[in-house]
Amino acid sequence: MKKNIVIAIDGYSSCGKSTLAKTLAQKLNYIYIDSGAMYRAVTLYFIRQNVDLISHEAIVTALKDIDIDFDSRDYQSHVLLNGEDVSEEIRQMHVSQLVSQVSAINEVRQSMVKQQQKMGKQKNIVMDGRDIGTFVFPDANLKLFMTADPKTRAERRYKEAQAKGENISLEAVFDNLAHRDFQDTTRLVSPLVRANDAIVLDNTNLNQAEQLAFAMAYLPKNL
Repeated sequence: MKKNIVIAIDGYSSCGKSTLAKTLAQKLNYIYIDSGAMYRAVTLYFIRQNVDLISHEAIVTALKDIDIDFDSRDYQSHVLLNGEDVSEEIRQMHVSQLVSQVSAINEVRQSMVKQQQKMGKQKNIVMDGRDIGTFVFPDANLKLFMTADPKTRAERRYKEAQAKGENISLEAVFDNLAHRDFQDTTRLVSPLVRANDAIVLDNTNLNQAEQLAFAMAYLPKNL
């Protein structure tokens, strides 16, 4: 039986991981799985339900009621939380400020990783996140690690927020990214690190077309 292909894209916040992963999946006719959106959806559910983040019992109980799925419509990937499209709300700042803390909770990661690994067994996928190539799929066929200058990343995120009508300053965005970087790289559970066999893609000065060309050049020849 032919083994399904997995492409793992890890890296820092606002490096364009999702954009590249979506484009690459479309180019290869693979399924795009946004792991970060899964953790954002969990965070949103916890916020809505006022889940106590230091209560093991409360977290485990809440996770049992969370079902996350992806729906492709209008050439876009939509995130469904218990059947509700939350694609826009999970990108808002109140979720961004808490998602690193939630994603560092061991019970949350175990629940999401099980779902992600199940997806990898069922279909050819491109998945982006923080620990895809190091923990979720250590045997991925291709691993990319994306990075960019912090100022560039903050400016990108700020422009996205402005386009959505969010009332937030560039300084606040920069501080939020710096805080998330610290949490992501220092957490005890699956911290953000580059896998030894991951290829670094610094896209500070690369446009989307150039990033796609970079990724395509490193694809295994047997895909």
